[in-house]
Amino acid sequence: MDPKTLFSLEGKVALVTGGATGIGRMAATGLMMAGARVLIASRKGDACEAVAAELNATGGPGSVEGFAADIGSEEGIDALVAEVTGRAEHLHILMNNSGVTWGAPMGQFPHAAWDKVMNVNVAAMFHLTQSLLPVLIKTGTADDPARVVNVGSVMGEVPLGDGAYSYAASKAAVLHMTKIMAKELAPHHVTVNALAPGPFVSKMTAFATADEDMREKVGADVPLGRVGRDEDIAGCMQFLCGRGGAYLTGAVLPVSGGVQVMTGPNLFRAALGG
Repeated sequence: MDPKTLFSLEGKVALVTGGATGIGRMAATGLMMAGARVLIASRKGDACEAVAAELNATGGPGSVEGFAADIGSEEGIDALVAEVTGRAEHLHILMNNSGVTWGAPMGQFPHAAWDKVMNVNVAAMFHLTQSLLPVLIKTGTADDPARVVNVGSVMGEVPLGDGAYSYAASKAAVLHMTKIMAKELAPHHVTVNALAPGPFVSKMTAFATADEDMREKVGADVPLGRVGRDEDIAGCMQFLCGRGGAYLTGAVLPVSGGVQVMTGPNLFRAALGG
């Protein structure tokens, strides 16, 4: 089994929403370096175009195209679908990465924070996938299914609110919907898996990861002792979307450095003199 064959994405077309920054950019880079033609879209079209030019300048085996899209409304999703299908006859990979968050203390958390976050993180993810199903189903085969990868969070796996209550709940919904979609789409040769990242450097986490000192402090609270790196996301995407991941669906990859298995202290440590 040639590793190049297992993880090659040559000839594949991928869409990454929110692909200009953070985890989306890490994923787009990994897909491009494996040979895929990657479409990245976000509300900031100029940023997507700039990132596409930057990644193409690296000379990787794939290519990147950037453009504007707003998945915050049904009309915006319809426009994105039209843009994608106008650019590419086939779509092999969809990464639902776009997301928003909102932070406020318990007792001060606003009602509006639920509508906005659940709309973008859950409803838009579902509707975009649903809208792209015809082209995904047309592309997938039993030996080489089309791939959908949803971006959840470790906060959707374990009871961590940290002031981002609607975000945590939305990511739990993403992980559950991933399994529902995996079950329903398997007969159509479409796999649906999810990432559940822990702390990574991004605009969303800039309040805690903006500089090296802050990153070290955050990493010290992670079982594996560091925050996530670009290659952690890139490697997951190359696996899930390549030949080696063709028999996997309904899975949640906990890219969190072990945060998802953290527990309380040993109950009997004090009694045992520990």
